[in-house]
Amino acid sequence: MVDDPDAGGNETSMADRGQKRQTKFIFITGGVVSSLGKGLASASIGALLEARGLRVTVIKMDPYINVDPGTMSPFQHGEVFVTDDGCETDLDLGHYERYITTRMGAVNNFTSGRIYSSVIEKERRGEYLGGTVQVIPHVTDEIKRRLEVGAKGYDIAICEIGGTVGDIESLPFLEAIRQFRWDKGKEETLYVHLTLVPFLPSAGEVKTKPTQHSVKELTGLGIQPDLLLCRTSVEIDPGIKRKIAHFCNVEEKAVIMAQDVKSIYEVPLRFHEEGLDERIVEKLNIWTAAPNLKPWQKLVATVKGADQAVKIAMVGKYTDLTDSYKSLNEALVHGGIANECGVEISHIDSEQLDPNAIESALEGTDAVMVPMGFGPRGTEGKIATVQYARERGIPFFGICFGMQMAVIEFARNVCGLEGANSIEVAEETAHPVVHLMDEQKDVAEKGGTMRLGAYPCALKPGSLAARTYGRKKVSERHRHRYEFNNAYREQLETAGLVFSGLSPDGHLVEAVEIPDHPWFFASQFHPEFKSRPLDPHPLFKSFIRAAIDYKTRAPGHQPLLLNSVAAGKSN
Repeated sequence: MVDDPDAGGNETSMADRGQKRQTKFIFITGGVVSSLGKGLASASIGALLEARGLRVTVIKMDPYINVDPGTMSPFQHGEVFVTDDGCETDLDLGHYERYITTRMGAVNNFTSGRIYSSVIEKERRGEYLGGTVQVIPHVTDEIKRRLEVGAKGYDIAICEIGGTVGDIESLPFLEAIRQFRWDKGKEETLYVHLTLVPFLPSAGEVKTKPTQHSVKELTGLGIQPDLLLCRTSVEIDPGIKRKIAHFCNVEEKAVIMAQDVKSIYEVPLRFHEEGLDERIVEKLNIWTAAPNLKPWQKLVATVKGADQAVKIAMVGKYTDLTDSYKSLNEALVHGGIANECGVEISHIDSEQLDPNAIESALEGTDAVMVPMGFGPRGTEGKIATVQYARERGIPFFGICFGMQMAVIEFARNVCGLEGANSIEVAEETAHPVVHLMDEQKDVAEKGGTMRLGAYPCALKPGSLAARTYGRKKVSERHRHRYEFNNAYREQLETAGLVFSGLSPDGHLVEAVEIPDHPWFFASQFHPEFKSRPLDPHPLFKSFIRAAIDYKTRAPGHQPLLLNSVAAGKSN
């Protein structure tokens, strides 16, 4: 378990506690516009430093007032990433886990809401000795304390501030990291600012003024960047770098080009080519070995070398913002990497999907996925999709809500339970094959109260799940309130549904499959949260392998020529 970051006193981190070391801090800020890729930049810096043999962790500070993103709509903030210890966190923590070996936890993500809540609780307990509680020093001190907790035991702590310099809600965080340099010293802290250098087609040139103004805004808050990451769609020549360095008061070699790439897994290599990791260890006065980037080079070569792809139809309700399925998108790409095959993902809105037009909507699809979701909207489209994949032998993968849709479809169309449903969707259904978990029935608050985090799962010997994992028991992450209703287990099992994953006590259904189908598997857990580009999850490897097999055997099915690895793009 991770130590509670809300507690004071003897704080420790997830790192090895056996060694005492002085942690050095790298602070990542962003300017001009949001969504420039601070999370990817932070993760890529972490990958480079870890390749040099350093122990690295990453901390995300989110300025919004929500205590965590758990109650936010995916359309507002994208995916909610769940950690082993059960925290609902920003999707950037998924990037961090995919690029470095450190596993994230409660200490790796906090928000303005969390900070203010902690400060107010302390004030109510009388911990400020009757003083006037203010942003400085009380809020900034709480931010710094949490950074120290998350960083303890590591060589490097990369600390990313969400949003854009100039946002009013991020001011306490910027002030806290400004103070950090005075507290720790220049060789213990490094400021990296990610900014935009846009190319104007009408003028035929890049413009540096947005970067100049962004740096001016940051220096006005007392922070002089040490390194600039310049996000651009075109190559920046040395003259432009020189101009940026001159007007932003940094060395020319501290101006790093962050040009758009086809695959996000190229970013660490591009940064290395620009000398970023060398600049970092130089400025922080760290001696390290040369980075071992062979695994990343091999990975990128595999991505670029794929000359064919499979097409995966992802039928969900949050398709207007594909970041809602960020970890799923990437896990599918990882499965493709493991099979040396590209992956193209077709995001289909289940709410707009006509159950009578499934065939045309899924035409040319090599496999089907129904992902997580909440509430009744779009459920009938998902159920019809499951039926289509089951009856036509198309590889099917359901996750969380997707598993619930799979058992509902099986109950209706195989077992003849007319109107079978989840009580989340239809409270008065005659056949509630999915119902509220017992421990959730008295829960009133929504935030942080689901079944969250990693739980063990026992696999049925000889099942697809057991063969794919190659073991009898696994641990996977969860995020749900509803579960399969065991009152229907015997009936569905008799009809041919295999309950291949159960909680160790046999009470909770964790996974189902259909043995006489080429590849039909659904899980209540979220395997995508544990997939890595350098270590793809076995379920996604097997799923993409099944898609490849389906492509080769499906009559009249032409190979899909690879244009790009859709989920691996950096736009």
